[in-house]
Amino acid sequence: MTIFRDAFSRRFCWATLLPLFCLACDGVSRPDDTLGLQSSARWEWHGHLVVEPDSTLTLVRMTIDTAHGGHDVGLARYDFNPAVGEGDEYSLTLALDLEAVRDLRQNAPYALGPPPARIPAYGTVTCLCRPLRPDSVRGTFTLATRGLRQITGRVDATLYFTEWNDAARHVTYSLHQRIDLVK
Repeated sequence: MTIFRDAFSRRFCWATLLPLFCLACDGVSRPDDTLGLQSSARWEWHGHLVVEPDSTLTLVRMTIDTAHGGHDVGLARYDFNPAVGEGDEYSLTLALDLEAVRDLRQNAPYALGPPPARIPAYGTVTCLCRPLRPDSVRGTFTLATRGLRQITGRVDATLYFTEWNDAARHVTYSLHQRIDLVK
């Protein structure tokens, strides 16, 4: 009698707990993701990315212009704090021009970067370091879901920068994370 009771309790346990474990796995996040916190996200249906360098202030401004129509564009910011109290905190801002997001297939990686990449991408870094000028973003974007007000996906990219006053010095930052863009 106890054999049947043990078998029943094991089956009941797996039938009840397995769906809960599956809900915890979103399919977009991975154990080896970078440890950034996405602090802002914006998705516009009819916009253009505006990327303007300002050499007098040694910075690059990235915004979304919705006044003249355009495509699906997204802007997301990730904050990193690898060592508390060390002063090496930084933030990465990633801008994506998805063109027509409804044309993207789910779970298919699309190349990020300058042409011939499918998705043009731009990045900036904010840190307590020498001013950095963005060079390029290279990697992939994978669309997980697209709803009426949110895009969920995954970014696996490297952001390349050059020091503003010394073109011989280059810096790279990795971004391997889930991305949520909200309308």
